[in-house]
Amino acid sequence: MRIGVIGTGKLGEFHTKLLWDIALESPDVHLAGIYDKSSLRAEEIAHKYSVPQFSSIEQLASGCDAAVIATTTSTHFDIARQLLGEKKHLFIEKPITATVEEADELIRLEEENGVRIQVGHIERFNPALRAVESYIGEPMYIQAERLSGFSLRVTDVSVVLDLMIHDIDLVLSLIKSDIKNIAASGVRVFSNELDMATARIDFMNGATANVTASRLSRNRYRKMRFFCNEPKSYASLDLTSGKSEVFRLVHPAQASSKNPVKTYAARKILEQFGEIKDAMNGMVLDYITPDVPKINALRDELEHFIDTVQNGTPAAVSSRDGRKAVMVADRITDEITGNAALFD
Repeated sequence: MRIGVIGTGKLGEFHTKLLWDIALESPDVHLAGIYDKSSLRAEEIAHKYSVPQFSSIEQLASGCDAAVIATTTSTHFDIARQLLGEKKHLFIEKPITATVEEADELIRLEEENGVRIQVGHIERFNPALRAVESYIGEPMYIQAERLSGFSLRVTDVSVVLDLMIHDIDLVLSLIKSDIKNIAASGVRVFSNELDMATARIDFMNGATANVTASRLSRNRYRKMRFFCNEPKSYASLDLTSGKSEVFRLVHPAQASSKNPVKTYAARKILEQFGEIKDAMNGMVLDYITPDVPKINALRDELEHFIDTVQNGTPAAVSSRDGRKAVMVADRITDEITGNAALFD
């Protein structure tokens, strides 16, 4: 399998480095080369990783079976449409496209040409999330906050498509229900696009998600909180550090043998919940700090993409998943700008 990389910015270089590593370990995977509209940047990366530098997307397409698109969001559609027409499998960095209409066209071309698309929603592969996910039940309330500094690199799209899209995708993957309503607000500050936004997403099953994103922060901050049923539980997760805590109300026989709430420290934690102990009705509060495996999330999703192409396994994040995230992002933006239409 020959893979090319289009776009050699910061993220594109990460893809190039990891694919180079994977190719060293997998004789059936070959890093075919790279392309960037900046020939100087492409030359620098090609020299650094000893890979071929293509002079055009057409030349790259002729030398590969699949490609990673790691360019700015506004260019995804035109590049992907061209490569799908050449029957190339694609890994497209999030978001899949800037609009739902563009995503629909890529899905049509994907199906027409018998190829596969995987969308780079990397937080699905965050090992801290995976560690927590095995303990929480059915999420009924999710709170997500994602703050970052300002970057000129991504001012071609709003903070909704730049940052919030990560948490939109996670919420949609965790809450298995149709959307009932969306309310949102936001502001433009340093760019012509939204730089800060917050949204409330209500689902048909009664679940709710509050999602906030800002690129006006001095500090990077990526946290989520989950309130769940079956079992009744609360979990907090720092997606940057990997630190997480889970509190589950369970029958004594179901309590974690590793750390049920019996030690002095755990009892002190229980006291912080107020008088909850008197309302537990024979249940126990299980306190868990999940072990987080040391996994490179970007490499993990690239390996899933390779497996999808080579073995026909379902894409970890399909083109339709990517489309749904863009659809919700569009609705949030419309709510903020006052152009909301009926939910599609």
